[in-house]
Amino acid sequence: MILAIDIGNTNIVLGCLKSGENVRFVERLSTDRKKTILEYAIGIKNVLEIYHINANALEGAIISSVVPQLTNIISEAVEKVTKHHPLIVGPGVKNGLKIKMDNPAQVGSDLIVEAVAGVNEYPVPLIIIDMGTATTLCVVDKACNYIGGMILPGVRGSLDFLVNRASQLSNISLDPPKRLIGKNTIECMQSGMIHGSAACIDGMIERIEDELGEKATVIATGGLSHTIIPHCKHHILLDDALLLKGLILIYTKNQNEPERKNKK
Repeated sequence: MILAIDIGNTNIVLGCLKSGENVRFVERLSTDRKKTILEYAIGIKNVLEIYHINANALEGAIISSVVPQLTNIISEAVEKVTKHHPLIVGPGVKNGLKIKMDNPAQVGSDLIVEAVAGVNEYPVPLIIIDMGTATTLCVVDKACNYIGGMILPGVRGSLDFLVNRASQLSNISLDPPKRLIGKNTIECMQSGMIHGSAACIDGMIERIEDELGEKATVIATGGLSHTIIPHCKHHILLDDALLLKGLILIYTKNQNEPERKNKK
């Protein structure tokens, strides 16, 4: 069994899984740049214990990260708990994906990992939506090439900006409103955030499919996907474990490598 971790700007997603098997769990820890190696190690160890997983029985670990200042800290925390130095997704790590971008090295490792999982599990072409700190849409064509995408402001960040800039608006929960046309300030804000985000995603899907010239399989993941996607008009598959499944695929592709080039 492998420990897979994705370090995001808001949350750290972790889970355990084996190749070809279902993910044992998906959990989130808050991303905190002030935490020490030991504090992260305790958090990881506690999650494993909750799910009755013996850290000493793990075969290895893999990390993807979009927070460079935390990558080594969490890598050392993982090594402290599991006694394995984790594989870190980045240049030199095989992923089996052709990336047709101006500068492939600048593409977020989380986006690549999700595309690897998507190609393995769903019919192409693909549109992969990740609703986290930012909302990203990534496109894989019918030849399984990663051809690009879009980055939009995240739902939570947009709400925070609105509240901070409009003095008469207070913070709200992202609960679905009872109706589209709000009858009070809270309902109006909830409708704008939820239905507005859903309409944006629907519109982007239509434009992407127009440019591709064909329909695509649409997959959504990320912390806010369950809040927004049910309000979209397009058929969108929800897959909370997409990123973790991509990490195990990449780990498997690289398992014959020495443990590890990262450990320099």
